Amino acid sequence: MSVPRSLRDWRFAILPLALWVWLLGSRAAAPKDSFQFVILGDRTGEAQPGVYERVWQEAAAEDPAFVLSVGDSIQGLNDSTAETEWRQFEQILTPYRRFPLYLAPGNHDIWSVRSKMLFQKYAAHPSQPPQLAHYSFDYSRAHFTILDNSRSDSLSPEEVQFLETDLETHKNQPVKFIVSHRPSWLVDAMLQNPGPRLHQLAKKYGVQYVVAGHLHQMLEVDLEGVRYLSMASAGGHLRGTMQYRDGWFFGYALVGVRGQAIDFHIKELKPPRGQGRVTEPKDWLKAGGALKVTGAPGR
Repeated sequence: MSVPRSLRDWRFAILPLALWVWLLGSRAAAPKDSFQFVILGDRTGEAQPGVYERVWQEAAAEDPAFVLSVGDSIQGLNDSTAETEWRQFEQILTPYRRFPLYLAPGNHDIWSVRSKMLFQKYAAHPSQPPQLAHYSFDYSRAHFTILDNSRSDSLSPEEVQFLETDLETHKNQPVKFIVSHRPSWLVDAMLQNPGPRLHQLAKKYGVQYVVAGHLHQMLEVDLEGVRYLSMASAGGHLRGTMQYRDGWFFGYALVGVRGQAIDFHIKELKPPRGQGRVTEPKDWLKAGGALKVTGAPGR
């Protein structure tokens, strides 16, 4: 029995469509080796009106896969007003809910038992252990470990142990970042001291970047190939000389990941909050306590 020509034509016409649908589905399910995300510095520590909102406007225009904050999301330090502040913070984020947001706990976010409970309520990531503020997550082949040093300038033994366990569990991820609020590594990195356990673990497991905030100042320190970054302010007041060339400005970082390559662009806010200058971390290199301005910051 022969198949009518019209049916044969329909059958062969639909096959390419089915193949196309299958290919699209396979592509959507496949891991994305190339993506970009945004890192935000501190919002508070005497937040400057309107700056954080402007940072989000410019960062959202980059269409990042997600946004990562180094902490100090609320002014905090007062149990009686903290929940109101978290609600106000959520209102600021309302236009940007399409972007997953990962928050590190800062000293303005957690300072007491009550404030820790509120951080868990308003800022906790689904992978966070109950009653703890540290966690980790993966995006494609990149791994991010978020540490809690909100109430101490140093990392507690428990945080270091969590870091070691987490890095061991995810050792096969080729791209790794460690994020905390306070730059607990600052003095040792600037003195080129490789002894601290944090650095030993970062080096052992191939961590490319260790990122923090708290200072409101942009700087980089390179220690044995591990790059330590302090982020510029995303709204917290500017300190020191308040000069751009010294790392004092409002902005954010746009980070591109392509396979195992990481491409950082530090973006100053556009006028009127800045001049829209774009630099790389190496332009903010600090070594031996002296800032080495090597590129655009001096312009």
